[in-house]
Amino acid sequence: MTDAISIAILIASGLTVASIFTSIISSRIGAPLLLVFLAVGLLAGEDGLLGIEFDDAHAAYLIGSAALAVILFDSGYDTSLHSYRAAAGPALTLATVGVLVTTAALAVPAHYLLGIDWLHALLLSAIVSSTDAAAVFFLLRVGRINLRDRVRSTLEIESSTNDPMAILLTLGLVELAVGIGSETPALSMAITFAKQMGIGAITGAIGGFVIVQIVNRVELERGLYPLMVLGLALLLFASTSLVGGSGFLAAYLAGLIAGNVRLRAKQAIGRFQTGTTWLAQITMFLTLGLLASPSEFVEVALPATGVAFALIFVARPLAVWLCLLPFRASRNETTFVAWVGLRGAVSILLAIIPLLYDLPHASLYFNSAFIVVITSLLVQGWTIAPTARALGLVVPARRGPVDRVELELPGQSKHELVSYRIAADSPIGKGQRLPRWARPSLVVRNGETLSVAKAGRLEPGDYVYLFAGPQQIRFLDRLFARSAADEILPELGDFALDPMAKLGDIAAIYGLDVAANDRNLTLVELLRRTLGGAVEPGDRLPVGPVALVVRDVDDDHNITKVGLAIAPETRASALAGSKTLARLRRLVVRQ
Repeated sequence: MTDAISIAILIASGLTVASIFTSIISSRIGAPLLLVFLAVGLLAGEDGLLGIEFDDAHAAYLIGSAALAVILFDSGYDTSLHSYRAAAGPALTLATVGVLVTTAALAVPAHYLLGIDWLHALLLSAIVSSTDAAAVFFLLRVGRINLRDRVRSTLEIESSTNDPMAILLTLGLVELAVGIGSETPALSMAITFAKQMGIGAITGAIGGFVIVQIVNRVELERGLYPLMVLGLALLLFASTSLVGGSGFLAAYLAGLIAGNVRLRAKQAIGRFQTGTTWLAQITMFLTLGLLASPSEFVEVALPATGVAFALIFVARPLAVWLCLLPFRASRNETTFVAWVGLRGAVSILLAIIPLLYDLPHASLYFNSAFIVVITSLLVQGWTIAPTARALGLVVPARRGPVDRVELELPGQSKHELVSYRIAADSPIGKGQRLPRWARPSLVVRNGETLSVAKAGRLEPGDYVYLFAGPQQIRFLDRLFARSAADEILPELGDFALDPMAKLGDIAAIYGLDVAANDRNLTLVELLRRTLGGAVEPGDRLPVGPVALVVRDVDDDHNITKVGLAIAPETRASALAGSKTLARLRRLVVRQ
């Protein structure tokens, strides 16, 4: 008995360590890391190198559900409410209507390619209808793809909130397939959906508030706060599910609330959750990989791959186009959102449900969903970054990397102690003085600790420790940030113009036909009036043969830099004469 336990621990820990080390290979060859985790599970399974036999669908579903609850809570914790202001409408439409449209559209190829009846075709389509949060968050955040805010927010919110709809559809269709439920399945599913979403939203909001109050009011050892938050999140997930609500939605909303308020030990909780989320992802993908039998894939490989391509190139784009049409998304934004419809562990997890109900041909759903997920990660996951660049949706970071360490002060202090390493190409490294409200405490130079008075002027390579309020940290980040990479600046225009330049001056250079009452408008006024809403870098306004481009905005979305994009033929004629060139130079802001 003791040997069996030791062997089980050895195998579990060994697979986890192997998955972590394979991430090094993944980063070097550009493979989606979640695909690597899945491959490790397959290689260790009954048809793989280790031959581990694992066929407990109930245990796999339990492990996967708990892991997904942890991932969704952390997803909410790391999501800023600003994202909702930018993309709540399109994202939530995709998470609800988009799942329905995807399911309906994909049922047609599933019916003909797999030779199953319409009910079972709808069931398989529902299983793979949701975008996977773990896959999307990993590729966008860990992959360091700096997308335009609106696009990034849409994808992250959609992938975090579309699971309840997919789960409801799957459970409802499974109950129809086994003869459970009312005679009016559509009405019954609508009522169930409203009940799950309503209860999930209410308990999630209450649970998030309770978590915040407990953390901020209960005195504990510092290391216990992250564990308590994790326990409360799982408690909320389970209790909400027991009363008929969506535990996944409740966990996400609780994380969203906790992550957007002042919270004791917030950095410690965040760091702990990052590690816990990684462990949850590895555990979930390894478990699902062990449950699969690749030898059974052969029978359905070709038709299931056809279903995957129908999902990638037909059903998902159709759903995205219909859902984003009312929100006037650009063609490139719609294309990219459609392409990042990554399928992952959630689809495989839902494919276990037919196994739990002992549906006929239940293995068909599981194996087909597995192939769809692998195809999605291979085709889409490997091409996210180049696709974003090709569509012009990658923008320069608003600031460069920051070498910063946050040190939490005991109690509910209104200040934070932060440490920065001074980079030579940062504003501080170039001689910019610290604002008066930033209070340096000490400086570490060449391994020697110095008082602020003794250190004198800050030098590149110094580590400076200072106190500042939480609301002032973002400004300090700008002062200590290294220069952002400018490799994609041409996408934001050929020239950087003075934002306060008059439209009439630009029109005179390029012979633009603009309304007389608009000639005295500054570029900022014109862009703000025309674009409206939350302006972000990359937004364009065509003006005849040129386009004005928003190059940068501040934290309040005020336009601070404007670019000018010129068509090749316009550029040649505009710069042909020295007088025109001189006038242009007066309007260009040297970078």
